[in-house]
Amino acid sequence: MFIAVGAGTAGYAGYQIVSMNSVQASDYLPKAIPLAQAQVPLTITKPADGTIFGTIFIPRLKKTIPIVEGTTASDLKKGVGHYVGSVLPGVANNSVLAGHRDSVFRNLGQVKLGDLLTVTTDWGIFIYEVHKIRIVKADDKTVIVPTSGAVLTLSTCYPFTYFGNAPKRYIVQADLIVGDPIV
Repeated sequence: MFIAVGAGTAGYAGYQIVSMNSVQASDYLPKAIPLAQAQVPLTITKPADGTIFGTIFIPRLKKTIPIVEGTTASDLKKGVGHYVGSVLPGVANNSVLAGHRDSVFRNLGQVKLGDLLTVTTDWGIFIYEVHKIRIVKADDKTVIVPTSGAVLTLSTCYPFTYFGNAPKRYIVQADLIVGDPIV
């Protein structure tokens, strides 16, 4: 009889502890919100050339970089440049960002397949997963072609330690995995 009462008391106490912890733990976890409904306005206004409109966070590099509209020399001094011939981040298609290998993308070669990249803009937060890394010739236009899904393409000069105008480009491509693509 003592064993039955002890087992019952222990079971009830365990149930209460698990219930209490699961309720408290939910207070520390971020709430899932539908990004498309909560953060995306009906229309996105194209940022003016030279303006910063968001950031990209690269966890492996422990780096948050401003995203500026345009890829001129003065634009790239402010951060990573959005190639104006591509869609904005979060939009369904290929969004291309370029940066200097000796500044914002100095350690881009450390990024690995499966790494996450977080882009934050006024129209949403978008998380991409790296699915392809390649090296191409400097004049390779396949980097900027349209895609069927929401893709983020990062480009920088290569080799990283090359002196002068580098002959190649280091390309990192990532698929949108969190956040509904804007169509």
